[in-house]
Amino acid sequence: MPAMAAVITIKITIGTRMTTDMNPMTYRLAAWLSPAFPVGAYTYSSGLEYAVEAGMVGDGDTLLDWIAGIIREGSGRVDATLFRQAHEAATAGDMERLAGIAEWGDAMRATSEAALESSAQGEAFLATLREAWPHGGLDDLAARFSAMGRKPAYSIAVGAACGFHGLAVEPALTAFLHAVAANLVSAGVRLIPLGQTEGQRITAALESVVAEAAGATLERDFDDIGAATAMVDWTSMQHETQYTRLFRS
Repeated sequence: MPAMAAVITIKITIGTRMTTDMNPMTYRLAAWLSPAFPVGAYTYSSGLEYAVEAGMVGDGDTLLDWIAGIIREGSGRVDATLFRQAHEAATAGDMERLAGIAEWGDAMRATSEAALESSAQGEAFLATLREAWPHGGLDDLAARFSAMGRKPAYSIAVGAACGFHGLAVEPALTAFLHAVAANLVSAGVRLIPLGQTEGQRITAALESVVAEAAGATLERDFDDIGAATAMVDWTSMQHETQYTRLFRS
């Protein structure tokens, strides 16, 4: 009996230690970047809806190429850069720097729908996080944006939140880019349409693309911010007057 009691005690102790020492980073990233987080990401396609109608994207392979281009060289590249800069500024408590980054977040949108997609999600993200995961830095950030008459770009809001809450930049940035890619995959699955298994095949293929993009962002100077996906910008412009639309962008 004593031996059994000792074994039981050891198991309870180990179980308690594992629970107590769990890093909240994984949980928070999963929650904040989940499709269930109320930012309305499912209503945006970043111009993909018109690309499908125009026949530029029509199967799994072309969808994969389209999304990979956005992550490597398009708005994903821009937002990754803004995310990193916002994370660094928030970690340092540098609100002046965050304000300057906010101006870049507005300037780097090629179309009105791209601007809406970024600002609407950023505003919703910041408002929800301030209620559910409060932090003084988020309140200061919201006040600064209000004084500037601006809405936060989604990437800046998420990057700053991760910095304020002490989440490491590399896994946070990787999770953010995955969320961007996953939302585009979901839009493609509905628009083309594709099966759910094909959608997961594309998501799996994008793993290395996201990882490489995150790594490149951490080595890139802020002066190198920019995109080179003119066709994506064009489809976004065309989507503004597309006759039948399921998405807001």
